[in-house]
Amino acid sequence: MKAGNKPSSLPFLLGASAAGATLVATVSLWMYHRHSKKSRRLGLLESGDSQVDGDGAQKSKNDNMIHREIDIEKGSTADGLGRVLSQGTITIAYCSTTGTCEGFAKKLHKEILHHSARHYKLVQLIQVSEVDWWDELLNNEGEANGGGTGGPPILIFILPTWTDGTLPPNSQNLLQSISEISTDWRVAPDPLRSSSPELQLRVGAFGMGSSAYDAHTVGKPAKEVFSCLVGKLGARPLVSKNVGGKREGKTKSKSLMVGDSEVGDSEVVFEKWMNGIVNSVIPSGQNNIVDGKKKTNSNPKKQQRVEEKKVEQDCACKSAGDHNKDEAGCCSNPNSDENNEAGCCSNQKSDDDDSMTDSLSEEFENDDDDDDDDSEGDILDVEDMGNVIKSQSSAKKLGEPKEMVTPKQAKALKKEGYKLIGTHSAVKLCRWTKHQLRGRGGCYKHTHYGITSYQCMEATPSLACANKCVFCWRHHKNPVGREWRWKTDEPKMIVEEAVKAHVDMIKETRGIPGIQMDRWAEAHRVRHCALSLVGEPIMYPKINELLHELHERKISTFLVTNGQHPQAINDLIPITQLYVSVDASTPETLEAVDRPLFKDAWDRLKKSLSCLRNKGQRTVARLTVVKGWNSDEIGGYARLIALGHCSLVEVKGVTFCGKSDASNLNMSNSPWHHEVLQFTKLLLKELNAIREGGDDLMPEYDLACEHKHSCSVLLARVDQFAVPDENDPTKRKWRTWIDYDKFQELAALHAADPTCTFGVEDYVADTPNWAVYGADEEGFDPTDNRHRKKKKHPKYTKFSEDGVPTHDTFNEPLGDEEISKLRKLMEEKKKQVGEATTVTELQGGEKVIEDASLMFRGLTVSR
Repeated sequence: MKAGNKPSSLPFLLGASAAGATLVATVSLWMYHRHSKKSRRLGLLESGDSQVDGDGAQKSKNDNMIHREIDIEKGSTADGLGRVLSQGTITIAYCSTTGTCEGFAKKLHKEILHHSARHYKLVQLIQVSEVDWWDELLNNEGEANGGGTGGPPILIFILPTWTDGTLPPNSQNLLQSISEISTDWRVAPDPLRSSSPELQLRVGAFGMGSSAYDAHTVGKPAKEVFSCLVGKLGARPLVSKNVGGKREGKTKSKSLMVGDSEVGDSEVVFEKWMNGIVNSVIPSGQNNIVDGKKKTNSNPKKQQRVEEKKVEQDCACKSAGDHNKDEAGCCSNPNSDENNEAGCCSNQKSDDDDSMTDSLSEEFENDDDDDDDDSEGDILDVEDMGNVIKSQSSAKKLGEPKEMVTPKQAKALKKEGYKLIGTHSAVKLCRWTKHQLRGRGGCYKHTHYGITSYQCMEATPSLACANKCVFCWRHHKNPVGREWRWKTDEPKMIVEEAVKAHVDMIKETRGIPGIQMDRWAEAHRVRHCALSLVGEPIMYPKINELLHELHERKISTFLVTNGQHPQAINDLIPITQLYVSVDASTPETLEAVDRPLFKDAWDRLKKSLSCLRNKGQRTVARLTVVKGWNSDEIGGYARLIALGHCSLVEVKGVTFCGKSDASNLNMSNSPWHHEVLQFTKLLLKELNAIREGGDDLMPEYDLACEHKHSCSVLLARVDQFAVPDENDPTKRKWRTWIDYDKFQELAALHAADPTCTFGVEDYVADTPNWAVYGADEEGFDPTDNRHRKKKKHPKYTKFSEDGVPTHDTFNEPLGDEEISKLRKLMEEKKKQVGEATTVTELQGGEKVIEDASLMFRGLTVSR
């Protein structure tokens, strides 16, 4: 660094009279962070295999180099990252959990490069987690990186809102660092303030969040970062009060704005904020950008006078000539109108905190930082959005409830194959329906309960959900909400339209190769309905009427709930089978895996499970095993199941549905069937321990069925589903299948006379031998044929307990020499990754599982 541009560590001391020990401590602190930062920068381009972006997606080293090379064309330095405080540098820092903030950051980066790149040497796009913020904010090495010319340094943040109003775990170093800087006694007040306008750091921030979680935490990280940098550390707001003002016929833009995805206008708010940012970046005398178009100031002299005052009045609650306000820090007067115009008062609580969000409408229903799509075709046109906002606002004025699904959500859902019904319902053809139509096997419900998969309709009366589970196979294209507040369609219409749409989709399968026409003809009659498509069906306020409509049509009902609405479970009429998803065994894991909107989600889950004790029909605790996320604390699962004395316990491995911005899962998080089976056996042991420990009411469970194709295992209550085998009384005979005609008869009797009750044993049926646990078929119906792609046949079909192959692709035993060779290969692998399963959490929250015993499991051959 050159002396003229280096912010010496000495000004950061409390004073020149500080003791020598204090000086040593401060210099040591500065050197530590400087060394740490330089190591980090070199690591970005020189270390290992890959880095991980804010959404957990891996980028190769070459991809990272290409990105930096693009920036280098605009003035970046050789190490790929310029100093944040360097003159002539614009830094856009972001973190993103599901892709929306990343998309916004890239859009802003592109706009600034297009309109302002010639005025700045470096416009860099970085992730918050890449930076040592202590070093960047306290040590200016801009001169060493070619600083000294260009506009003042600009730092822009685009940040999501994570659990409880925090940043995602991999990016929390930002808030921690600036908080420490603002309170560290070794750092002088306002370390970012400069007497030179060319060196004064200017800051802007945009926050994303969802008021569906908590209206008080929407955009909280962006607000805290901005208020600390401006109010405590001496930075200046980027957007002056003259940008985007009424003289342009627009509402004022601000340095800090927040988009609420629950409201649904986040893209409009971002566009307004971005226009203000871009206009503020352009030096005086240049054309302004308004709504993406250049606008020349018609009064150059007036513009010149405004720019001359910009340094002095950049923040309305500070001025270079008002030293008292400088000492007090930014925004010391929260009631000042000027403060609000400057957009820099986020560090003060106001009565109307929502004013910072500048939301244009309260009518849209959207996900939190989720719905951004890489395809331009999935971005709702701003003009269309405006029309919808006007329509929805008119409905609100008339006192009418809004529709649940926004046009953008509808477009995304339709793209994924959903057939939308009315304003909040949908159906979709299950892949198992098509499989069984072609004679390729049915789903696990066919094996466990005897449904006919090709006569099953997958539907939901509520696309909204109160959770945003990390393993959700629908990638969070649906709305979220804690309670019903939308327009309500009639149950009869939903059922009629759903059946019609399902049958139409069945008709479309006629041309698929391999369709068995006898099954295709039977499939036109819907016999089963899985209310598990997406969302939370039990949220629908007329759920009982809808279930009655299905029963009137002789359609069995399998309803899945996330266990967040215990009263609705308690009020539910008798149905064929009721599921409660149990995705975690501890409150902390539940927060991490399900990402619930309810703050008392754990208590709600326990109450929901307790409600199952009083249901007279079949109840199921459904466990989805996600390796590295919720596969520990098996005893906790047993205690939850004990609350409800559930009839059945389904344990199923998570299905990996591909990479998504809405999820951090990867293929290693999906367990193999033998792992699910092992998990289930341990769970059974814990359940028996509770029973043997003195809980006389605790029912006995045992392994009943398995479906290897779905990685699913079923535990069943012995008292409800097991009878002595007629041929061998010492053995059990399972009756987990359902007599569907008998159920419909009993449901009709109850509907006619609610005092007429019935129980689980009243509509059970024998489970066939091929479906029970331990059968050679492993749950695959022998009347069908397992289909595999030509190149997808497993290389090995059987393994020893430690994972060494014992049988080849044709199920023939391997020779001792071959087994010994494979065992040696596994031993070498164990030396590399360790004996036990290892879980490596990457930057962005992705968890990678390594287990040497699985090294031969996924190998395939062509046949």
